[in-house]
Amino acid sequence: MTKLSVNLNKIALLRNARGRDFPNVVNFAEKFITLGVQGITVHPRQDERHTTVKDTIELGELLSENNNVEFNIEGYPSEDFLRLVESTKPTQCTLVPDSPDQLTSDHGWDLLKHEKFVKETCSRLSHAGIRTSIFLDPEIEQVNLAPKTGTDRIELYTEAYAASYGTPKNEIIFEKYKKVSLESQKLGLGVNAGHDLDLLNLSNFLTIQNILEVSIGHVLTIECIEQGMESVIKQYLDICNDRQLK
Repeated sequence: MTKLSVNLNKIALLRNARGRDFPNVVNFAEKFITLGVQGITVHPRQDERHTTVKDTIELGELLSENNNVEFNIEGYPSEDFLRLVESTKPTQCTLVPDSPDQLTSDHGWDLLKHEKFVKETCSRLSHAGIRTSIFLDPEIEQVNLAPKTGTDRIELYTEAYAASYGTPKNEIIFEKYKKVSLESQKLGLGVNAGHDLDLLNLSNFLTIQNILEVSIGHVLTIECIEQGMESVIKQYLDICNDRQLK
């Protein structure tokens, strides 16, 4: 089953632009949950330019009372971030190699350089009872190193797939994602995916078997503005369910 996890960062960014608590992030999480999403994702950055520590804690409290919806916290595993995750106890923590001033996530971990650090972090989170996922580019070399870190899952960075969608290059790039997904599963890793997936390109991507979760925020927020939340979420859930049945 492919679960849809909605990233609330852009809702938080809109809220922060006006200096008051509107739109309220927790309220929008409740709206998405009512519409049937199976997960909520946040990526609290050090400068709190969108999701804040307060948002993360409040969402953790909300979702601790709902066993049907997973909570995924993304971010670079600084000590402050890890303490926040440990105190919030989400279902999953996705480790992302972002620098503090990075505009958005734009690359996966280089495990040739950072295997020890990622392994120590996964072990720490595992002992806290939190499922781990690491953000990776679709590279076989990186996937083959991933089990050594002790991670439960990988999240494939899908920007290359999304950017090439509808072009002659897409088939080659898609096959690369398919190959690394299947290899990850052979190695015993769960596979998530995220970054610029949308209503146009998601269905084809999910022809890859056993993608467990897609995390979508920026484009989904824009689509909600254009088409309405109820319509957009229904379309995403239909895509995920359709691929599940096949």
